[in-house]
Amino acid sequence: MDSRFREHSRIIVDGPSRAPARSYFRAVGMTDDDLSKPLVGIANTWIEIMPCNSHLRQLAEKVKEGVRAAGGTPMEFNTIAISDGESMGTEGMKSSLVSREVIADSIELVGRGYMFDAMIALAGCDKTIPATAMGLTRLNLPSLVLYGGSIQPGRFQGHDVTIQDVFEAVGAHSAGKMSDADLKEIESVACPGAGACGGQFTANTMAMALEFIGLTPFGLGNVPATDARKGDAAYRCGTLVMDLLHKGITPSKILTRKAFENAITAVVTTGGSTNSVLHLLAMAKEADIDLRIEEFDEISSKTPLLADMKPWGRFTAVDLYNAGGMALLAKRLLDAGLLHRGQITASLKTLDEEALTAKERPGQEVVRPLSNPLKTTGGLMILKGNLTPEGCVLKTSGHEKPHFRGPARVFDREEDAMDAATKGQIKKGDVVVVRYEGPRGGPGMREMLGLTAALVGQGLGEDVALLTDGRFSGATRGLMAGHAAPEAARGGPIAIVAEGDEITFDLAKKTLRLELSDVEIKSRLARWKAPAPRYKTGVFAKYAALVSSASLGAITTADI
Repeated sequence: MDSRFREHSRIIVDGPSRAPARSYFRAVGMTDDDLSKPLVGIANTWIEIMPCNSHLRQLAEKVKEGVRAAGGTPMEFNTIAISDGESMGTEGMKSSLVSREVIADSIELVGRGYMFDAMIALAGCDKTIPATAMGLTRLNLPSLVLYGGSIQPGRFQGHDVTIQDVFEAVGAHSAGKMSDADLKEIESVACPGAGACGGQFTANTMAMALEFIGLTPFGLGNVPATDARKGDAAYRCGTLVMDLLHKGITPSKILTRKAFENAITAVVTTGGSTNSVLHLLAMAKEADIDLRIEEFDEISSKTPLLADMKPWGRFTAVDLYNAGGMALLAKRLLDAGLLHRGQITASLKTLDEEALTAKERPGQEVVRPLSNPLKTTGGLMILKGNLTPEGCVLKTSGHEKPHFRGPARVFDREEDAMDAATKGQIKKGDVVVVRYEGPRGGPGMREMLGLTAALVGQGLGEDVALLTDGRFSGATRGLMAGHAAPEAARGGPIAIVAEGDEITFDLAKKTLRLELSDVEIKSRLARWKAPAPRYKTGVFAKYAALVSSASLGAITTADI
């Protein structure tokens, strides 16, 4: 094998002085022939605790077959994964966003420690997708990410359901609108097998973003998890990473500013998760791209909402795949002049070349024609004002009230807000404020799907608003603004909101206002004292000490 393709691994493998290292490699089954080829790290986020990543062991075997067939030697290693769906509403949910940094760090560490020549990462649950991308970007080796794919929808009383419906069923049950038997039934059928959450929630949003940004070979990530073609997609990724190695294509050549803008465009045209803002900002930082939170709003304001997908719409990620998939969506956006052409992807084709392969299923209703969008602007909005001077993120469907004003119901923990909701103490017209749940304050910026779904299940989805310095799940719907920055733990204005204060959402002006005078706000902030950290040792304490504002992607850095 040409030594040009073993630039890194030959340092750890070749020569008399490396005999001890080769001895270890032999102990795990490597031969002279194996060690003479490029070493390809397979970073696997497999875990048997949740469906999103439970099938990645099988996919890894197919990836390794492809690497071997293309002349490389695959070496698989594992990292962690935290299920948002399983930890939601508990202290364990604080682990989720923290895991993004741990996964990225572990991939970087193993990549540097074993000096791989190329890498593939397998991702499933939502944080694992940006995390793997961040780790590979730091290493800047020829590499790609393969998404494990979406779960199939379940069937409940004659219609398709996803995990979103189970969360909302909890709210309906607490309000006496669903029986114990029906709750048990929907719980039992909503998740029929392997794969990540089925709607355009965070996992499918970020998987789509990585295809449009170019780190996932186009059309391979969106193959559903249990589709027979997923194994072929994995094998193809194994061969493609060797092509990237031979051509010297690294993430730094793929992750351009235009590539990030393409990814944001795909997110907003599908009504994707608010978490995409957090994750794409973090990825941009790793790629040394100066991406600002305001740019999400700028792109969304000129991009139509074309995909009729859950949580707002009717369809799942599997429906999108069957309708024509990523290529159909790319074709629509290219026809509208909304994508940058000429951006190289991990398939070694440009995004516009991939769009030419689009095959639209006759009669599909998932992706609207350009002449008939769901609405003329995209699914994300950034609100600023005296309550969130650095901004907060709102997912918009076009159905929420454009103007909402109400009294604040203030909670310093998600559990307290959830308790009030399940006891029927949240009333029509309230603005629920959940604070000290930000990156530093939580720490870990918990998602509020349990709370938002409970309110929707009680029939309050259109009649209350919610503001938090924490996050929302991609499955959240309603007038819900998250990522409020600066967060309460940093002395942001959300920290000084008092019970009963009037708060105004004005979507037309894109403002969020606390109805107090500047003098009163300044006076309250002067009296505010930072609370003691919730964790004084361990990973949460380290994370809280190093994490940046949500408006910067909630990355961990020594320079905050």
